Amino acid sequence: MARTVRDTNLETRTARSRLNVRHKPYWRKIDQGCHIGYYKGKRAGSWVARYFLGKGKYAEQKLGTADDVQDADGVAILSFAQAQAKARAWFTEQARKSAGLEADGLYTVANVMRDYLSWFAAQRRGLRATTYSVEAHILPALGNVETEKLTTARIRQWHEGMAASPARLRTGPDKPQKFRPASSAAGKRRSRRATANRVLTILKAALSHAWREGKVASDEAWRRVKPFRDADAAKVRYFSTDECRRLVNACEPDFRRLVTAALLTGCRYGELTVMRCSDFNPDTQAIFVRTSKSGRSRHVPLNEEGIACFTRDTAGRKGDEVMFLRADGKLWGVSHQRRRLESAAEIAGIDNVSFHMLRHSYGSTLAMEGVPMGVIAHVLGHADTRMTERHYAAFAPSYIADTIRTNLPQLGIVEADSVTPLRQRR
Repeated sequence: MARTVRDTNLETRTARSRLNVRHKPYWRKIDQGCHIGYYKGKRAGSWVARYFLGKGKYAEQKLGTADDVQDADGVAILSFAQAQAKARAWFTEQARKSAGLEADGLYTVANVMRDYLSWFAAQRRGLRATTYSVEAHILPALGNVETEKLTTARIRQWHEGMAASPARLRTGPDKPQKFRPASSAAGKRRSRRATANRVLTILKAALSHAWREGKVASDEAWRRVKPFRDADAAKVRYFSTDECRRLVNACEPDFRRLVTAALLTGCRYGELTVMRCSDFNPDTQAIFVRTSKSGRSRHVPLNEEGIACFTRDTAGRKGDEVMFLRADGKLWGVSHQRRRLESAAEIAGIDNVSFHMLRHSYGSTLAMEGVPMGVIAHVLGHADTRMTERHYAAFAPSYIADTIRTNLPQLGIVEADSVTPLRQRR
């Protein structure tokens, strides 16, 4: 049930008795576009509700008599809290009408997800992964739930249950779902909580979209559900300069161009595979990312090596040509990079690789050189610095660390040896 709004001027008959008699109601906002009003008459007051229809227009509804003289009965005579409950039911009815549903029609979480994925396909990238999360985690548990009956407790129970359940494994069609064996290890528990947080973000984004479209009367139920804390504090893996060289040299020529561009720009695989030759501007010495994961475009400045790379890759080609193609002239597919990168990494002697690590290497290198988080966030296409700081703040030069290393004296308690590690552990 939605939280009852408090108002010291309206919630008691004593407070309302001090208000002046007037023709216009005393309005109190209880949700976006939803207001409850108290009309102060000469003898007694009454409750009204209004719902914003758009373009400066409202729909109004009489709710009942206020309990100024007689005690509330919840039907004809209403307290402030009872008037709010009755108003919210009417607001839901108005939201359904605005959504094109009949008054007794059902708008379920499944309807919400359908509308959201349709919008997402036109406005965002990453539809495949989002659709998988919806179908695997949201629809089976919440799909049949009416949005007006979706409570904070119900969402929180679902969120916590998902974190406690074992991870899903790839399963063939028409076969029982397989799961990874449950583990009590802290790393596995953090990973499950991180997954639950990502799916919760999708659910809340979809419900908020429906609320903004006027199809849901209130956003309070899911707004009060918080993600697990410290669940996404994963260690960022990046390539050293030597590993970057070995990896690039181990790649096949067509894939080498793609890997080189990723290391020099921090662009995602999906951003590079749709890039056109005209997106490189030699005058501004930058590349233009038309559509990113967030739906925002951005410009990424290039250093001398990057300018030389993109000049070579676009020389003598038409502006509307796709910049990076496979050796057979076809486009790079969604997962074509996976085996290519694993094969190159094996030749280069590098373990645990992914294409996204090229992007992490770009961001980590900039952070270690002291580039401000805001600048890194801009070139990586992050909406703000929160994601950037979560991944790369630890690599930035630290005043505290530098001060300790400068001022803590050498105690002479560690014996020197002649062993040189092959690779510094990160």
